Amino acid sequence: KLRTRRSLAADIMLMIFLGAFGIFSLFPLIYTVVSAFKPMSEIFIFPPKLTVDNPTLDNFFDLSFILEGFDVPLSRYAYNTAVITGLGTLGTVMLGSLAAFALAKYEFPGSKVMSELIVYALMFSASVTAIPNYLIMTYLGLVDTYWAVILTAIGGTLGLYLMKNFIGQIPDSLLEAATIDGAQEFTIYWKIIMPLCKPAWITLIILSFQQMWGTTGGVFIYSEELKTFNYAISQILAGGIVRAGAGAASTVIMMIVPITVFVITQSNIIETMGSSGMKD
Repeated sequence: KLRTRRSLAADIMLMIFLGAFGIFSLFPLIYTVVSAFKPMSEIFIFPPKLTVDNPTLDNFFDLSFILEGFDVPLSRYAYNTAVITGLGTLGTVMLGSLAAFALAKYEFPGSKVMSELIVYALMFSASVTAIPNYLIMTYLGLVDTYWAVILTAIGGTLGLYLMKNFIGQIPDSLLEAATIDGAQEFTIYWKIIMPLCKPAWITLIILSFQQMWGTTGGVFIYSEELKTFNYAISQILAGGIVRAGAGAASTVIMMIVPITVFVITQSNIIETMGSSGMKD
């Protein structure tokens, strides 16, 4: 094996470069958090500062006051977000892993065509599929319900592609041995496939969770009682300069949950991206 030899000076320069790039990448996050504790007189200082001269909690108090003026209580927005995020994430993982298991380990008429279509579907952005999704939900009578948001998210192909490539690396001999022992397909899926694919479905949970957590309901939900917490935050941000402080505070609150989940599970995400076949 060839080993790359670098001098101590080169290693130091590399660490400095990576450190500087990391700090640059963290700048928006740090600035957002710091801005939540800045008084209005410091928020609009240019060039922006990553420090607070006079830290305050007034932005969070203002946010609470603004939310009290909404027709729907904050707890209702939080409940809607929890339901949509929970059901959407669960459905994405279950449907994606089950379909991926069938496509990766069984051959049936049209399986190769379906696999190709999954790859092609990844090229379409959400804006391209927005109108077809709306027409389908309208036809099913699901507009202005949780299910309009949940089902369109579950129908995405990224999770299916991710799980299929990961499951494809599991030896067929392992599944054949389980079949000889009398295991049925669902038993093989639940007791063999899912444990071996833990990094993949944890990654899928994170990706789906972040997507669902940040949804506003789009064009599917019109009733105020069904709108999400992120919608309430967007209404605050739409208030302009006057609500800049409250907007910064609300953004920090929205970031806490997905960042916490990501930090806890980041090792599984790195493992999945390195070995699930995303390179294919």
